[in-house]
Amino acid sequence: MLDALNKVTACYRHLVITLGSTSDSQNLREELKKTRKKAQELATANRTKLTALLKDKTISKDDRTEYERLWVLFSSSMELLDVDMKRSLEIGQDFPLKVPTRHLIQTGMTGSTTTVAARAMSVQNMKYEADSNIDTADLKELQTEITQVGQMMEEMEMKVQVAPWAVEAKQEAGAELKSTVSVGNSSVGVISICEEEPKDVDGEPGLMKVFAGIIFTVIVLIAGILAYCVINLS
Repeated sequence: MLDALNKVTACYRHLVITLGSTSDSQNLREELKKTRKKAQELATANRTKLTALLKDKTISKDDRTEYERLWVLFSSSMELLDVDMKRSLEIGQDFPLKVPTRHLIQTGMTGSTTTVAARAMSVQNMKYEADSNIDTADLKELQTEITQVGQMMEEMEMKVQVAPWAVEAKQEAGAELKSTVSVGNSSVGVISICEEEPKDVDGEPGLMKVFAGIIFTVIVLIAGILAYCVINLS
């Protein structure tokens, strides 16, 4: 469930990025709404499950450590969802589709976002059923949901006392970037580029030293010529 929540919140963030751009549309607003609803359903399920597990006094120490780690990951996902929902509200208010008050921004992004939304909803085809004024009507509902998510996060902190700084990670930071076993071709390309960058960086100081030496030599020669001229003139 936590993995599903992470994927949906990531898809939601991707959709929020296109708000206010030339890719914005009524369909996008409905995709945002459905993805947001899905994220909240998963958040409620995760909270209920993890809260019950962490309140169980009979679980072993190792299990509690694992559940606390999952709780920290869950809290992080909730914080990202909260931030993106607030961002969606602000951009939606600035760029209403029903009565446009400003032009959409040409970001260079084109095409539909249906594939991303369908991936978050785990469906093959998205069905659009919203009214033509979803961009304005949904904003009031979004404001209410933002308040509910905020209250959920406060309740989480009150019911479960887990200090994030006391939870140890199962792997080192950036370990997923070093592994090429389960990453796609694009990720491997990024990793290979990142690994090659230090070589270029190492070569730059040498070139700079050579260039600085040439400049210093030229300055010395010019100073010598000027001094010779001054002596002859005097």
